[in-house]
Amino acid sequence: MDLSQEEWTLKQNEIKDSIILDVRTTEESNLKRIPNSKLLDIASPSDFMEGLDSMDKKKSYFIYCRSGNRSSQACSVMASVGFDKTYNLAGGIIEWEGETE
Repeated sequence: MDLSQEEWTLKQNEIKDSIILDVRTTEESNLKRIPNSKLLDIASPSDFMEGLDSMDKKKSYFIYCRSGNRSSQACSVMASVGFDKTYNLAGGIIEWEGETE
């Protein structure tokens, strides 16, 4: 589900134990990232799928990338393997106005 930054942030704050997932490359994440996000690079499909195997499908995942395209793809992939609570940050980190590290 695509959410605006405001919707994404409000919903993420409402859900206890939610996980923020950065699906960009390590290099991109090192430049700027949303605090407390976990990196899982979708550009490396085998690593991405392996990473999903160790994640709890019952939790809620708030996913972002640079512009919203890869994170949208990640939501689709995750849904196809049984994750039903995934939320895409529309516009990605390039439109993010919140805190970064």
